[in-house]
Amino acid sequence: METAILVAIFISGLLVSFTGLYTAFGQPSQQLRDPFEEHGD
Repeated sequence: METAILVAIFISGLLVSFTGLYTAFGQPSQQLRDPFEEHGD
């Protein structure tokens, strides 16, 4: 593959990873609900 394609894929992967981590552990995570915690018996 061309170097430019590999770099573009790598940067896209990093962007998706950081977005997912920020959503899971960052500021927006406080608004997420936990369905398992809601139905704890």
